[in-house]
Amino acid sequence: MYNFLQRLGRSLMLPIAVLPAAAIITGIGNLLKALQLWPHVAEFFAQGGMAILDQLGILFAVGVALGMAKKNDGAVTLAAVVGYFLTTQVLKPEHLSVLLGIDKNDVNMAFEQMNNGNVFVGLLVGLIAAFTYNRFSQTELPMALSFFSGKRLVPIMTAFFSLGLIVVLMVVWPYIYDAIVTFAKWIIGFGPVGAFLYGFFNRLLIPTGLHHALNSVFWFNIAGIDDIHKFQSGHEAVKGITGRYQAGFFPVMMFGVPAAALAMYHSAESKQKKRVYGLMLAGAVSAFITGVTEPIEFAFMFVAPLLFVIHAFLTGLSMFIAALFHWTAGFSFSAGLIDYLLSLVNPVANHPLMLIVEGIVFFILYYVIFRTVIKLFNLNTPGRGSNLLQDPTEEADSTSDGKKNAATGGKYHAMAQQILTGLGGKENIISLTNCATRLRLELQDNQQIDKDMIKNAGAVGVTTSGQHNAQVVIGPQVQQVADEVESLMNGQE
Repeated sequence: MYNFLQRLGRSLMLPIAVLPAAAIITGIGNLLKALQLWPHVAEFFAQGGMAILDQLGILFAVGVALGMAKKNDGAVTLAAVVGYFLTTQVLKPEHLSVLLGIDKNDVNMAFEQMNNGNVFVGLLVGLIAAFTYNRFSQTELPMALSFFSGKRLVPIMTAFFSLGLIVVLMVVWPYIYDAIVTFAKWIIGFGPVGAFLYGFFNRLLIPTGLHHALNSVFWFNIAGIDDIHKFQSGHEAVKGITGRYQAGFFPVMMFGVPAAALAMYHSAESKQKKRVYGLMLAGAVSAFITGVTEPIEFAFMFVAPLLFVIHAFLTGLSMFIAALFHWTAGFSFSAGLIDYLLSLVNPVANHPLMLIVEGIVFFILYYVIFRTVIKLFNLNTPGRGSNLLQDPTEEADSTSDGKKNAATGGKYHAMAQQILTGLGGKENIISLTNCATRLRLELQDNQQIDKDMIKNAGAVGVTTSGQHNAQVVIGPQVQQVADEVESLMNGQE
């Protein structure tokens, strides 16, 4: 399990690296809107950033699939995309209503979250796609179905496995969603303690996307709280109370998360600090200015879950302190600098400047606690241990299974080896692709081809065009031969 979480954490570096840019672009748009400058330009930036942030599910599906697969291959990416869109489309309320023969309004609200922003669904589909690739990418079907052998089988099998995931989610997801909503309504009457519990579970539920269910009870008019609308409009607002379920996020997002990023940077290995610096700085800036914390949170929540639990506790503590002293502020997007500045001129806000004082305290708390825990438990945060920053799929080809497959080669290994020799060796090959039945090659020099050797290896025929282009006719098993040739070219003897 530990190794699994480590690999999963490294896999997430690929989509995580995109998030700071998206958050900053969105922040520029929101800032221009707040200043009422260039409305069309503001909307352009806001929509551009949100276009990425709204696609977190598919980004994480692709990232996990690539990182967890044995080989960096486009087939596993395609499989993840197929599985994700299949799952999210079938689980849309308008589609479920037809499937179940009921009115759309009667479909459980839980399925409103089954969209491109659901990271949990993305993770599940990514793992399914990676498993399918590792299990079926070298599977050979009977001759009548041989066209669908190997990598072509991966998206197909992922689609079928995704159907099974859909059935499970249809049964389980509504119960989980309803339980969270019931829990949220239960803690409303607990005052500051309820704010603590809300903040704690708000963070813990982020990986599943179910924090939206929790938020809806406190932020909107499901149970009569409607915290965001009342704070922004002033209608039915109670000074010192309205904004209770928003204010405590400001010290965490503006100060705590950047401090966690600084602690992880200072804890990274010396050779890794330059790489970690770029990721942490961009994530910290987006958290402080826009209140988008996912770039930093996803960087440690899977590789160091203990830190994520601590983060959730500290968030709850911040919510408790702000609610206890009736310090309130609110946001329309998230708890970053932009929304904080707007809260300063909102008459509903109560002692909002104290949130800065609290934020400074939490900056120190986060930095000291994160730095101490990382060192004490030797946690593999970015740039440490096995979580060195690199292309999250670089290690895929170096797994023991990958080496074993390359070493034994299967029944196509000898064939591929002879074909490669007949083509003049890997030094003569500029590029290699394949279609349904043929290897397509761009060579340094066609004169080096030994057609008889290639035919003796089992190829049906060899054709050349000009001085550099050639095709080797293999048949429907061309995918397996191409894979072996690529392995030999990459030095995996």
